[in-house]
Amino acid sequence: MSSKCVWEYNRTGEEDKVAVVQFSNGTLRENENVNFKLYKNKDTKNPRKKHWRILTAETDRMSYVGNNFGTGSMKCNSLCKYFVGVLNKETKMMEIHDAELFNLQPYFPGEAFDEEMSSEKKEQSYREKVDFLIESFGTKKQKRALNSRRMHDVVSGTIQNVVAKAAEHAIEKKGVTALLDDVAQSESQDISVHLPVINTDAECREEVYSFDELISPAEYAALETASETFRDITSEDIQNMIEKKRYSCFVVEKLKSMPQGEKQRDHIARCLWYLDNLIRLNFQKQIKSKFGLGENIPHVIIMKLLKNFTVVNYSSGSVKNMVSTSMKVKIAAHVIALVLHIEDFQTDLTVLQRDLKLTETRFLEIARAMRLKITKAKVPVPDAEPEIHKIGSLSLPLPSYEPSTKLNKRKRMS
Repeated sequence: MSSKCVWEYNRTGEEDKVAVVQFSNGTLRENENVNFKLYKNKDTKNPRKKHWRILTAETDRMSYVGNNFGTGSMKCNSLCKYFVGVLNKETKMMEIHDAELFNLQPYFPGEAFDEEMSSEKKEQSYREKVDFLIESFGTKKQKRALNSRRMHDVVSGTIQNVVAKAAEHAIEKKGVTALLDDVAQSESQDISVHLPVINTDAECREEVYSFDELISPAEYAALETASETFRDITSEDIQNMIEKKRYSCFVVEKLKSMPQGEKQRDHIARCLWYLDNLIRLNFQKQIKSKFGLGENIPHVIIMKLLKNFTVVNYSSGSVKNMVSTSMKVKIAAHVIALVLHIEDFQTDLTVLQRDLKLTETRFLEIARAMRLKITKAKVPVPDAEPEIHKIGSLSLPLPSYEPSTKLNKRKRMS
């Protein structure tokens, strides 16, 4: 049976309210090493200033300041009345005290805290004036963006100082030449991080890069409706694609030779439609919203592309999806793996390299890292001399891969 307790309201004056604090930049892990101090205004005759309070908190790493007046105070104190209950477990009596909320913000030495500082004493920039207006009259969304920007400025400034000191120390210790060698080695190692999952113990070529790892069954099912335009494409549609130059050469050439069998045609159409959007993503630097990839893309495909082939970047008070250089490497590797399934595990790497607009050296390095055997072949070109293309093929047993450590030599001016 549950026990009962009795509560009693302890009516206190305005000066004896219990201070309830919250920290604007997070929560404290250890509250035992925090030193709190409460300051009261000396002007007790002024009916407005006599209730002013300033609460400070000091830790080993940071100082915090909050008040109950001015723009930094919490407006909820004037709208609601707060209480704190203290329960005596022995007597089962709870005392109710009046409480007041304080929002503690990080305080950095050298920053003025006087809310009534005149403009003659402090020259404010345009940005500071705008921030002051947002604090006073801005919407909740604007205030959240302002707080996020300030926290970002503090963190970025700290990181820049740390990185600058670390860079100076590394240059003094290792020298420029040794650092360039380390960068070249790390770049070659970074390629393997972005490759599709490889099965080195595969018994057949289809198992080296599993098709379900590239396109999951749920994503494959969602492509049925989206790829309808590729499945029912006509020669007139292909001619329009060539004239508009909005599709990659590989996709257009495969659409010209679509299989006649219904099942195989549907499979190739789904793969080419997904491949086309993957190549389109390669040329986007910033995706402002999920609709930036296209209106007819299924939701599951949008989430797949954003999650696996973009990086989240915080800029100008908002979070954005960016296609970084490393993500371009990842996109290229997945394009090669998917094309291998489409073309019976042998493909023209030169065509794919031109579609993705990567350097030949970089693209061939990705292909070698994927354990492809690279050969040369003459490819006929309409109304021109035959070209030498690089052909990549996947065969068992898989060849070994050794990352290239060569650096691009640059001419130095004496």
